[in-house]
Amino acid sequence: MTDLSGTIAPVYIKDGFWGWFFDVHALAGGVIIGLASGLLYFGNGRIAGISGIIGRWVGSLFPFPSGPRASMALGEWGWRLLFLMGLLAGGILINTFIPQFGSTPLNSSPGLVITAGLLVGVGTRMGLGCTSGHGVCGIGRMSVRSIFATVLFIAAGMVTVALVRTLSN
Repeated sequence: MTDLSGTIAPVYIKDGFWGWFFDVHALAGGVIIGLASGLLYFGNGRIAGISGIIGRWVGSLFPFPSGPRASMALGEWGWRLLFLMGLLAGGILINTFIPQFGSTPLNSSPGLVITAGLLVGVGTRMGLGCTSGHGVCGIGRMSVRSIFATVLFIAAGMVTVALVRTLSN
């Protein structure tokens, strides 16, 4: 659907089961993420947890103080590399062909963004997973640990936003 300027406009369903609007594009994105996660799980027996996919891949390249360098079979390298390339390619394609969906202005300093990214990485290692692994795949498998972790992720995010907004005013 396009608006008068010719750009793609979000489609909202206002009268429905939920009693308020939800974005059809978000629904489509969720369905695609669910299908991709299911395909990886049923096709390869793997959970689509981004922190685990990246962590094990990077851990096979560099030794960490927490343990020996993990060895990884060539098949393990291949699907992880393709998965990560697909994530990057998807972002590049969206930003190229539908820029209003992929472009988010950076309103913070690059140092703050890098620090935030590193803190998220540390948190995902401490929580033994990320929102994609726990929130999408773990909840779908009815994992109590994943449900608990997802509730903690959301709560920590809410507290963080409240603190940052309070401290920045």
